Amino acid sequence: MSKYSDYDLKPFLKEAIAKLGFEEPTPIQKEMIPLILKGKSAIGQAHTGTGKTHSFLLPIVQRIQEEKQEVQAVITSPTRELAQQIYDALSQLIEETDIQAKLFIGGTDKQRTIDKLKTQPQIVVGTPGRIKDLVKEGALLVHTAPLLVVDEADLAFDMGFIEDIDGFASHMPEKLEMFVFSATIPEKLQPFLKKYMDAPVHIHMNDKRPVAEGIDFILVPVRSKSRNRRLVEVMEAINPFLAVIFCNTRKNAESVAGYLAEQGYRVGQIHGDLSPRDRRKMMKQVRDLEFQYIVATDLAARGIDIQGISHVINYEIPDDLEFFIHRVGRTARAGNKGTAITLFEPEDEDAVVRVEKMGIPFVQKDVKNGEWIELKERHSRQNRAKHENEIDAIAKSKVRKPKKVKPGYKRNMRWEMEKIKKKERRKKNRQK
Repeated sequence: MSKYSDYDLKPFLKEAIAKLGFEEPTPIQKEMIPLILKGKSAIGQAHTGTGKTHSFLLPIVQRIQEEKQEVQAVITSPTRELAQQIYDALSQLIEETDIQAKLFIGGTDKQRTIDKLKTQPQIVVGTPGRIKDLVKEGALLVHTAPLLVVDEADLAFDMGFIEDIDGFASHMPEKLEMFVFSATIPEKLQPFLKKYMDAPVHIHMNDKRPVAEGIDFILVPVRSKSRNRRLVEVMEAINPFLAVIFCNTRKNAESVAGYLAEQGYRVGQIHGDLSPRDRRKMMKQVRDLEFQYIVATDLAARGIDIQGISHVINYEIPDDLEFFIHRVGRTARAGNKGTAITLFEPEDEDAVVRVEKMGIPFVQKDVKNGEWIELKERHSRQNRAKHENEIDAIAKSKVRKPKKVKPGYKRNMRWEMEKIKKKERRKKNRQK
């Protein structure tokens, strides 16, 4: 299918798609929508920003029977923010219908939620723990729901929520259709998948490029300055619509935010230690465009979808390089352009090389007086060192220690090796 109009969707869905301005399905949507329409369990492995949310929402809404007032689909996501975003996207699709959807997340009054469940929704969206609690209380009846979506499954596993999902999935029909979406499929997730999925179709969208098109990747050496000072220089050289500055720990995020506040910047903070109330308040401020910069930990890379991010700044390279992909995937979404800037020091060289092997095309630049200057020495120095090592190896292989040594033999060997090195260098230069 090359256009949404090619799918046999209900008229209200076609109208909603047109209203959203969608024209052509993304690759993950082209693969997943037909499978979910047919009811074939599947694993969709795709990185962030690929349009996966609508790849399951559209076919699920298509399959809902409005005349049946019972739970027909359960969609779970590991963080409140992601669940809220899914619910908001779902609400846009069903606003002109009588389909009822409910959002169940932590940080809300559980008893009030239970009281509202006298009428069961047709689509449930929520976090694993809250859905499990409502099922356990007998308030949410999922035994009628043949469809289960597990979004961000690897993050759910990392956060310890797979047992919660198992806790309510076991109450769902025996012939359960399960659709799992994840950037990676850890080996430890396999037992859970095998328990509920019988020969699922595995759609893998990560083969060609790990991140969205349209991102410029800039590598900025810290040099002799402090990392904080270098960060400010970078910030002075860009004029972002919205930039997220990623740190590896909550402590570092708070420290960087404090430093930037001292420099006169008004910055938001998003990290795992914020209370539910503070997180909701912060997200509202972000949506209201009260900040131009947000300092965040990797929770924001996976757990929060912030619209309009034009720049990502890696204050430090993550220990788990998979998070590098998730971080930079926050920008250049929905066909927009974006810039990902990474600060690095010589000790980061190994991590930088490994990120490059993941398909990230870095351009090294420096910032002077608010202007960008392209640098070339990083790879040229590496290549010179590499060539010298190769030449040394060739010279050593050709010059052997004589069987009968005479006075001055070491000096003669060095002269002979230097002659060979000069010859090899001339050869390398001609090849260039």
